[in-house]
Amino acid sequence: MDVVNLADSVQFNPEKMKKNNLFQTERFFCDVYCFEPGQEQKGHIHGAQDKIYLVIEGEGTFQVGADKQILGPGQGTMAPAGEEHGVKNHTNQRLRVLVFVAPNPS
Repeated sequence: MDVVNLADSVQFNPEKMKKNNLFQTERFFCDVYCFEPGQEQKGHIHGAQDKIYLVIEGEGTFQVGADKQILGPGQGTMAPAGEEHGVKNHTNQRLRVLVFVAPNPS
């Protein structure tokens, strides 16, 4: 059995958002995205994958389609396949987001 500790997934990169993989199979993956203040994941589209974002720490501006909303700890949203989506850490604090994507685009 693979066991992970979310506290171990606190790896940030001063240059760009850091993706920290927790689990991955042929069918899905689960990462923790770490954003320093001002960093973002620019809007993009996955044609055949759904993505779920759950905020672990901090606050960020999340975009799904034409909608943008600020989410904080314990809040989440889903970007269905084909919808443009992205995240921006608009604050001066760090942001950590648990991310699930299925099916795995690899």
